Amino acid sequence: MNNNFAKKIINLKGSIEYQENSIVSKTITNNTNSSLTLFAFDEGQSIASHSAPVDAVVQAIEGEVEITIAGEKFNLKEGDIILMPKGEPHGLEAKTKFKMAIFKV
Repeated sequence: MNNNFAKKIINLKGSIEYQENSIVSKTITNNTNSSLTLFAFDEGQSIASHSAPVDAVVQAIEGEVEITIAGEKFNLKEGDIILMPKGEPHGLEAKTKFKMAIFKV
């Protein structure tokens, strides 16, 4: 487990930076039961459809994204959250520069 952030207040938006034409990720914490990872997407970057063995909650931190879950499209903007159920295919495309936190539970 990454304890660098244990008992510390962190600012999610300021904890990760964009890189041109890239997707950047940063693991905040990861253990056998849960994880928290930050992502920063340059505009137009995407993750192809895939599925996961656990539920995941996405929190939009900055910008806008289109997330597709089991063929249904959802547009998220700063402050929005959505649950991606385990086993259901999901993917995303950044409509603007976009930052998110993903909580696997």
